[in-house]
Amino acid sequence: MNAPTHHWEAKSAPCTFGPDSRDSFGRHYPEQPHTLRHGLDRHPLLEIGALADLAEQLPETSVEYNRGDLPIGIDGKPEATGLAIGDTIRRVHETNSWAALKNVEQVPAYRALLTDLLGELRAEIEAATGELLTPQAFIFISSPNAVTPYHFDPEYNILLQIAGSKVMTQFPAGDPRFAPDAMHESYHMGGPRELRWDDAFAEEGTRFALGSGDALYVPVMAPHFVENGPESSISLSITWRSEWSYAEAGARCFNALLRRAGIVPKPPRRWPGDNRPKDIGFRAYRRVFGAPAPHGHP
Repeated sequence: MNAPTHHWEAKSAPCTFGPDSRDSFGRHYPEQPHTLRHGLDRHPLLEIGALADLAEQLPETSVEYNRGDLPIGIDGKPEATGLAIGDTIRRVHETNSWAALKNVEQVPAYRALLTDLLGELRAEIEAATGELLTPQAFIFISSPNAVTPYHFDPEYNILLQIAGSKVMTQFPAGDPRFAPDAMHESYHMGGPRELRWDDAFAEEGTRFALGSGDALYVPVMAPHFVENGPESSISLSITWRSEWSYAEAGARCFNALLRRAGIVPKPPRRWPGDNRPKDIGFRAYRRVFGAPAPHGHP
């Protein structure tokens, strides 16, 4: 899900989030998950035919798809379905599949849609976490009853349910019971985002049921899994980063270096804690040793 950092481009747009949703977002962002309402459920860019066409235009690195009947917990990336992506999406009601179209903002029409949506929330975002960085958009198309296994993501995320229904179960961000510190470090140093699942976790999660017109905010690195409803589903994920989220990622990478040296490090602080010293240390390490940028770090 990562792309080069770039800064916000302002643009005017009609409102998709109503005043109550914008007010709720401002009160809960950035650490508390919460639901919103949106008016994007009948957008022509988000219909099945348009999405299949989009998938066929995107580079291979921007398309991911696999079987939908997966367990909540998996070890590594699931296997592909063997179908072409266009057929997978056009026949999603019968292909038992899950598909993700990544960084769709690389297509101008979808970039404009993302800009419009985040523009409505920009004031609330920047009042809390500073400049809005690296806006991105992802679209998920799922067969009936498909499962997105347990994982986390490095971005701030609002998931807008466009068609069908699903339930997302979230767990507290930064709680090592649900995502150990070593798993955070492994991910940021290039490992998978999928997490180890334990059935004992289930009763600790918060379930959010989403239908068409609902949206859900997911904090940075909050573990979660998703269960699709009895119909095919389309969801749009709009994401962004901040200087704080990049510093948290850098601190995780610095901690990975300490752990390799036999030191058990303290985990980064959740927002609004300052993780810049370790982030600066990791950036210095990269400059000295020529290490590539890991996941979630510019």
